[in-house]
Amino acid sequence: MSARLRRLASDYDNLKLEFARHPHIDIEPISGDPPDKYLVTYKVKGFKLDERTGKPVLANRHQVEVYLHAAYPREKPRCQMKTPIFHPNFRFQVCIGDYWGAGERLTDIIIQIGDMIQYKNYNPKSPLNIEASHWARENTHLFPADNVDLWQPEPEILMGNRAQDDFAITLKPAKRKLEKPDDVDIKLW
Repeated sequence: MSARLRRLASDYDNLKLEFARHPHIDIEPISGDPPDKYLVTYKVKGFKLDERTGKPVLANRHQVEVYLHAAYPREKPRCQMKTPIFHPNFRFQVCIGDYWGAGERLTDIIIQIGDMIQYKNYNPKSPLNIEASHWARENTHLFPADNVDLWQPEPEILMGNRAQDDFAITLKPAKRKLEKPDDVDIKLW
């Protein structure tokens, strides 16, 4: 298996693990084996232009297509909006250049895009949409549009029979002077 296919398989495994039963993000692989294209649906508030009034209004659902092209991961994934959005760093594509590095995980980019949709992160000084950039500078009081933490909490792991295995750990300051800063003086009672 080539390095690219191993990376695609690893990304797919990480996405399944991170976003299984996620309350605000749905990931759907749409091509490739392992997948190289995904449809990501965000259920968070962001802005879109109301076609009737031409003014920004809140929208609760946003879709982005993420394509992991032949030069990925050396080059950033291509991310394209599939639903209307009004944001300085979105047009038809999504500007993730400020957040991308070859070692970056696809999971992190998907979370980052969700934070951008909510206006938790945005860069009006490097706009793809100049009109949205001007509007964002004048309306900072509206941000964030939503404040959803898209990171899933770590699962709680219980081991053994809890009724029989409970124990307490008390950490007390060392009674001796530590030789080196890395030394630790811990006693369990």
